[in-house]
Amino acid sequence: MKSWYQPGILLGFLLVTACVTINVYFPAAEMESAAEKIVRDVLQEDNQNTEPVDNPQGFYNKQPKSSFLASINPLNFIIGRAHAQPKADITLSSPAIDAITTRMKQRVNDYLRDYLNQNVVGFTNDGLVEIVNIDQLDLKQRQAVKKVVADENRDRIALYREMAIANDHPEWEDQVRQAFVKQWIAQAQSGWLYQDNSGRWVNK
Repeated sequence: MKSWYQPGILLGFLLVTACVTINVYFPAAEMESAAEKIVRDVLQEDNQNTEPVDNPQGFYNKQPKSSFLASINPLNFIIGRAHAQPKADITLSSPAIDAITTRMKQRVNDYLRDYLNQNVVGFTNDGLVEIVNIDQLDLKQRQAVKKVVADENRDRIALYREMAIANDHPEWEDQVRQAFVKQWIAQAQSGWLYQDNSGRWVNK
């Protein structure tokens, strides 16, 4: 009886481990592709039509065929499924996300693009925007810039949170933000300011 019972406990332990392994998986490539689409839409000028950008990480190598003995071993099947990282379907849209991105796109076209072109503001290395140089602006203009930056950062923080929530993993918020950090900088126009990893401001 004991010889049967002990393997049963081991099998149960492996099942639990497999579930835990699946739950902690973050689909980094898919989330970065989603961030790419959202950032492109937000930064796109109203009269500009852009072609979708191919995602070089959007393919998966075929797995080698297992031997016959391995294929009929239930433990190997469980462990293999636990460590496999299937392509995830990332949710890009929800009422909250749509409302946020609509505001952001309007703000870019009304104000933020001009501030970026003038190097008044830049993209930070934590996914926000920051005032870099307002010396040439008068008091009224400075107040306007500060409001735009505050509103933009409020929406960006909300976007990262809502993207994680929409994909049923609120704990992904920091990783979602990192995916967007890469895309804000990657899609910045030539001449715009962004922060490198050391915090130094550089022109794209």
